[in-house]
Amino acid sequence: IGPGWAGTMRYWPRMGSERFVGITVMPEYIQTEGIDRVLANLVKAGATAVATSPYVMEPADEKTGSREPPIDAGAGKVRLLDRPLWGRRELFVRTAPSFTAQRSLYAGLRYQPAPPTRLTEEQGGIVAGFIRAARRLGLKAYLQIQAAIPPGYRVQFGGPQPGDTPLLPDGRIPPRRLANNGSLASPHIRGYTEALIRDLARAYPEIDGIRVDWPEYPPYFLDDVFLDFSPPARAAAERLGIAWEPMRQAADGLYRLLNGGLRDTHLLPWLDPDGGRYLLARRLSEQPGIGVFLRFKALLAEELLAGFRRALSEAGGAAKELMPNAFPPPFTLASGLDFARAARHSTAISVKLYTMHWPVILRFYGEQLRKTNPGLSEPLLVKALVNWFDIADGEAPSSLADYVYPEPGDPHPAGLRAQARKIVQAQNEAGDTPVYALAHGYGPAGDFRRRLNMAYRAARRRVWINRYGYLSDEKLEVIAQACPAKAG
Repeated sequence: IGPGWAGTMRYWPRMGSERFVGITVMPEYIQTEGIDRVLANLVKAGATAVATSPYVMEPADEKTGSREPPIDAGAGKVRLLDRPLWGRRELFVRTAPSFTAQRSLYAGLRYQPAPPTRLTEEQGGIVAGFIRAARRLGLKAYLQIQAAIPPGYRVQFGGPQPGDTPLLPDGRIPPRRLANNGSLASPHIRGYTEALIRDLARAYPEIDGIRVDWPEYPPYFLDDVFLDFSPPARAAAERLGIAWEPMRQAADGLYRLLNGGLRDTHLLPWLDPDGGRYLLARRLSEQPGIGVFLRFKALLAEELLAGFRRALSEAGGAAKELMPNAFPPPFTLASGLDFARAARHSTAISVKLYTMHWPVILRFYGEQLRKTNPGLSEPLLVKALVNWFDIADGEAPSSLADYVYPEPGDPHPAGLRAQARKIVQAQNEAGDTPVYALAHGYGPAGDFRRRLNMAYRAARRRVWINRYGYLSDEKLEVIAQACPAKAG
């Protein structure tokens, strides 16, 4: 990885490092490959845990389904599956819940669980069968749900109702979003997801825990950074004793600066040897409302996780694990996921190293800033964004056109030392709560090997791998080799 990475090791807290290798297997692969074949492949890869989700799937057409794999706001249309589904590497699909909800748990709530369908009746039982079979083999078994996208079974299906949508400081809905998360402050969304957790603890008592995805405001676009000023957020601010209008005005002022008032002189300090840290501290002292806003989002995310932990414990799952998935630092400053706060309610926290997303996030930000500030120097802007996101180990391309979603055979343009730094930063904040690296299987086998080897070492032999659909037989062998049972 390089000499710069090893020096960060001294900052780790003293804690155990029991080997953990988890693989996310979406139910459609259990349906198409069968329980025995999937589990045999997991054992071959040396997995110690598996996560799936409470739904089943079937092929659909473009009008009635969503693309698999996800298109990621258009940028991910180059993505193809390594393991075909129903004989295809890309297709349109629809889903149904894998279980029949206990309706009384959702009584009086704005959001209700999806009703069982013919597909539920015919194939829903395969999820419970898979969990039982995995446990018999000695694997830990988890269910993964969405934190704020009712009905919460899968990221591409669902979203908030009017009134629960996160808003910008001027009251607008962002014109472009990738994550259809609702407001973390919405009591309706919180109540629904807590009820879902209770329901899953009832329907799948054998699970070891629940993973929650996106318990934050995913900052894929620049506008996402300025969420949330919705009515539920305002009510939460008043409850928490936070002065709403000064916070809103500060966020609105920064938004307007970035969208029309930005000049090259604003960017130059971020290229200084100190990385702009002095400038950041100075600006926060001049605009304390921005600091309040960042703290406010962190409080919302913490309250969300606290409710999830309480719901799981009250449903008889006090011994079951709650494991949120999070963006890596420094994205979490904008997303609201404070690792120290999240650690109070979590068994462990998984940090997403979805490095195929990083170049397009940079491009999304850069294109908006260039459009609203046409006089900006593009090379200067790109260098500032690379520094802000901390995604490169050395010199990086200086043109926005160079930052694209990698195709299946392309290595991910992200520094290994940069990835390791993010894991270490998260662990430093989380204290004694373990941080797991969440690596992504998409990409060529050689690049996957390098990224996984780094993740396994940086997270002290604790990794999740997303997801089985991108793990060819060659990559399953890579996992066994890169994550050996014996430390070395």
